[in-house]
Amino acid sequence: MPDHYPSTPDGRYFIVRGRLWRLANPALPPDERQRLVEQLMTARRQVGAAKKAGDAAAERAARAAVDVAKRGLGERGPVWWTDGAPDFNRRMVKNTPYADWYAKLAQAGA
Repeated sequence: MPDHYPSTPDGRYFIVRGRLWRLANPALPPDERQRLVEQLMTARRQVGAAKKAGDAAAERAARAAVDVAKRGLGERGPVWWTDGAPDFNRRMVKNTPYADWYAKLAQAGA
């Protein structure tokens, strides 16, 4: 993740415009992770091509392929951590247990 997208201390999320986004499972073997990232990027290019072509069926198929890759990476679907902590993916950080940490981080950067 680029430096301007901070990661939570537990390594589960990165933050963009105050919203949490789940990171990929760090336990994935590097070769599997690379395969899934390549699959994701191909699917994203297919979404763009389908949109440009106005092909709704191809766009749906491409978006489904994006979802499969993201689930494989652990960015969607069941959480990859095992401590029973809830998932706060796509939630505003201010409405989660990370709120105080993020406020201090934002204050330190100001």
